[in-house]
Amino acid sequence: MNQITQIHEPVLLDDCVNLVAPALNAPGSVVVDCTLGLAGHATAFLKAAPNATLLGIDRDAEALSLATQRMKDEGLADRFIPVHAAFDEFAQAVESHGISTVQAVFMDLGLSSLQIDETERGFSYAHDAPLDMRMDVSQPLTAQRILAEYDEADLTRIFKEYGEERFARQIARRIVSTRQQQPLVSSEQLNRLVDDVIPRAHRGTGNPAKRVFQALRIEVNGELDKLRRTLPQIANHLAVGGRLVVESYHSLEDRTVKTFMNKGLTVDVPANMPVIPDDAQPFFKALTRGAIKADEQEIAHNPRSASVRLRAVELTRPIPQRWRTTFTHEAFDENEGPRHHFQNNKRKAHRRSR
Repeated sequence: MNQITQIHEPVLLDDCVNLVAPALNAPGSVVVDCTLGLAGHATAFLKAAPNATLLGIDRDAEALSLATQRMKDEGLADRFIPVHAAFDEFAQAVESHGISTVQAVFMDLGLSSLQIDETERGFSYAHDAPLDMRMDVSQPLTAQRILAEYDEADLTRIFKEYGEERFARQIARRIVSTRQQQPLVSSEQLNRLVDDVIPRAHRGTGNPAKRVFQALRIEVNGELDKLRRTLPQIANHLAVGGRLVVESYHSLEDRTVKTFMNKGLTVDVPANMPVIPDDAQPFFKALTRGAIKADEQEIAHNPRSASVRLRAVELTRPIPQRWRTTFTHEAFDENEGPRHHFQNNKRKAHRRSR
């Protein structure tokens, strides 16, 4: 794809700008867009905050190139820093540019317009395409390799945990039996397989394979692991008065964001403690009452907004050192991610073949 054929309207754009821009009034303010995509939100932030510089992170080199060109076309290039990285490299991305603290951080955890429209990578179940699903095409792990090499237990795990799929075990079992006769390489094949497995009496609205596609995308790209590692890095780099604004599109993402934000929104003492020390007071202030959802008008105008959950917090005081230490540990803890499971499955397969 050599050009942008269509730029979808960013979800809840006005709400996002209203939450981000107030933190960017001072000269030299820095906002980080961790999910730059085609820069729909990013260009709006810079237009609303003429004193700010935006550092835009994206692991998709094609998206980054297109966003960079858009910034030039919009006359914003002098306040834009592109960074080719996954967002869990947040600390390195900002520090490598001499930035120690930032005034705002934004994350839009949905697929970018490019990924939705570029059918060749097989993100969407609506188009027949190779089962790739990589946001960073330089990585080795694809959806096709997962379907070919993960055992039944691991396939069940990802469909159940990441897709919240009721028929995870039955789908995994069918995949394992099917691949012995024919490899699963296209989205249409996977669509047909899931359609054949899930009883019609137990289907919700929409395509019955949507949860399986979601689970595969999350596993291929390590999305939840990356999100869990990124949020504490962001907190440790927020200036006092800085804001963290996150758009999520499914319950697992939203739960992860909500759990993290709650760490700074509640007092850090036992329930029966009569006096709360100053150091145990909350360090975040909620900027949204729960999560902002799209109203009917927004959904009608922009159907992609139907599942969005928008949450935001402001850092009201320096983060206590014990929390900084905890966040550092959480950010750089080597939890098992998709590549770890991939290597484990290769070792299992090797042992079975001996």
